[in-house]
Amino acid sequence: MPSSPRFSPLRAVRAGVAWFSRTRFFRRVGPTVMPPLERMMRALTGGRVQLSGLLVPSLVLRTTGAKSGLVRETTLMYCPEPGNRMLVTGSNFARDTHPAWTANLIAHPGAVAVVHGRPIAVRAELIGDDEREDVWAYIQRQWPGYRGYERASGRVLRIFRLVPTSASR
Repeated sequence: MPSSPRFSPLRAVRAGVAWFSRTRFFRRVGPTVMPPLERMMRALTGGRVQLSGLLVPSLVLRTTGAKSGLVRETTLMYCPEPGNRMLVTGSNFARDTHPAWTANLIAHPGAVAVVHGRPIAVRAELIGDDEREDVWAYIQRQWPGYRGYERASGRVLRIFRLVPTSASR
């Protein structure tokens, strides 16, 4: 007799969060509410904890502004890959425009991913069409339904692989 899968409270909570994050309500209020809450959590914990990171793998991405040249920080969910690589997706709460951080990575692929307060120098690689479906399948195994953001946005989401480098910033 096949064994039944064990109940995982974290998996159940993540499934609920995944569902809620795809609602119109969250897509409408998330862009206004989440950034200040993330900044507050970063200030309270010295950058070691991201609010979104309590339920899903999250990082703070430090990019160089494509136009301004200034350092910008954005809290993002990521999907870990083998070799300490990370996948980040420019979903932008399913809005019809790409988030600014994606333009920053295209202009300046050298960045820093801060995970649990630890800075990791990375080089961003934009996922090409040849790899796109496999990468989406991998992301969806970790975050079911996430591709719904792409359908809801009406655009092709930019996906980046963040590859650790030996350079320190």
